Amino acid sequence: MVFVVDEAPRLRVRLAWQLPLTLVLGVLAVLCVGIRPALIVPLYLVVVTGELCRVDIAEHRLPNVLVLPGYGFAAVALVWQWASGGGPPWTGLAAGAAWFAFLLLMNLAGGMGMGDVKLAGVLGLGLGMLGVVPAIAGIVIGFLAGGAAGLVALVSPGAGLLRRIPFGPFLLLGFWASVALAGWLRI
Repeated sequence: MVFVVDEAPRLRVRLAWQLPLTLVLGVLAVLCVGIRPALIVPLYLVVVTGELCRVDIAEHRLPNVLVLPGYGFAAVALVWQWASGGGPPWTGLAAGAAWFAFLLLMNLAGGMGMGDVKLAGVLGLGLGMLGVVPAIAGIVIGFLAGGAAGLVALVSPGAGLLRRIPFGPFLLLGFWASVALAGWLRI
């Protein structure tokens, strides 16, 4: 591995906003979800949210190395929840499948990248463990925020219909807003 001296300033800039974001999301996750198996997916997302947003905004991609481990964490959480008497994992599985299928349809229509599709499955699994309302609220909030950003981009000078919007940050915004909502409502 070669250390590039030019990387140090960029790393400092990343840490300047990603570290506080990680701390805030970690506190939010623990306070809103509580110490239970459903906390596993949000804790994983605490670690990767900042970098997923940065990469998607800069490069319009969501790296598999950051997204796909979320499925493993979700599987552990679902099995642990079921084994500890939390009931069968059907809501989590259904929400993950629904989020994945919905974004896959959008991908097939040319409106969404596969990184967004894969991320959606993880987010749906995580919110589904919190209940039906958080799972629905998360995707609705994400799409409303992404739609608003799309409208702003559309009416911005020099923008056109072909302008690409990184959607991962909006999906993550919907996820975290729904986690906060679930904690606030104690769903």
